[in-house]
Amino acid sequence: MMKKVYTMVLVCLFSLVVLFPAAAEEFKYKDEYRLACNLSELMPQGKAVTRFIQLVKDGTKGKLNIKPYWMGQLYAGKATNEMLIMRQNVADFSASSLLNWAPQFPEVNLFLLPWFISERPDIYKAVDAIEAGKAGKMLEAKVESMGLKVLGWGEQGVREVTNKIRPIRTPDDLKDLKIRVVGSPILLDIFKALGANPTSMAWSEVMLALQQGAIDGQENPYSIFIPNKTYEFQKYMTEWGYVVDPLFFTVHGGVWKGFPDDVKKIIMDAAQECGLYNKALARLGLDDGSSEKWLKEHNLYPAEMKDINVNPRKFVRDNGVEVIVLSQEERVAFRKKMDPVYEKWINVIGKDLVAAAEEDMKNAKY
Repeated sequence: MMKKVYTMVLVCLFSLVVLFPAAAEEFKYKDEYRLACNLSELMPQGKAVTRFIQLVKDGTKGKLNIKPYWMGQLYAGKATNEMLIMRQNVADFSASSLLNWAPQFPEVNLFLLPWFISERPDIYKAVDAIEAGKAGKMLEAKVESMGLKVLGWGEQGVREVTNKIRPIRTPDDLKDLKIRVVGSPILLDIFKALGANPTSMAWSEVMLALQQGAIDGQENPYSIFIPNKTYEFQKYMTEWGYVVDPLFFTVHGGVWKGFPDDVKKIIMDAAQECGLYNKALARLGLDDGSSEKWLKEHNLYPAEMKDINVNPRKFVRDNGVEVIVLSQEERVAFRKKMDPVYEKWINVIGKDLVAAAEEDMKNAKY
């Protein structure tokens, strides 16, 4: 009898080991996980990254520690190398502007098709519809095929053009202006088609170039224009809504696969929340009030954040910059100059992806 009981105990113990092997060995975290970010902690993207890191640390009881490397430290400030260093696992995580990934990931030029998204009744609802829809899923699948995992979507905002020479109301006003753009070929094509003289330059060089007169202007969202005090060197801003600048929260695929399921959920939940937080900060004062409502409901309204302005347009005007807001009719004049850009880039991006995005925006609730 005792022999039978002993045998049954051994069988039960063996079954437990087979069924629950993870219980016998706790997951071993690295001492540090690296996160690449091309901007500083002062901007909406940076604030979302800081919150993401804290949520993950809290959720794992201090076991998963992520260190941010701001201002492109991991790729010597050359933002267009960010996707490359992620694929090589120089960084484990990233919060990446898709604009910087475009040279290696041509499909994301979808968001850089000029006036493609802003032709819709609400530019923010249109871009959200793309990200949540078929086109967004196609892009996420492409990222996964390249060895990375998309955790969530964020945003730097709608990119507007500024300069110190003259107000820009028509395409002719851009003629011969030296405008700094990110090193993305489609942006160079856009500004050349408008008669400007675009130049690619690392963001770390822009302030000095503006100060010394090496360039006349630049294009960026308010979320970058204000924290960097770019308004000190510019006289005119034109809100023309030519492209939107989304970003990915990503993790290296090999790193992701190594995490236990419960840790994956903590990371994913944190990234999803911080993507919404990032968008709300970037859109604050510029959308229909949805961002302000979300921030207040989540006790994240930036009343004490001096570098996140709750009324960006007024702030820029109060600091001596003339803000020109183009009407839909005025934007059409710029869009008409873009036929050569569309003819070239729709084929690069992929007609199926463009068609999917158009359908996503058509189905959005405006």
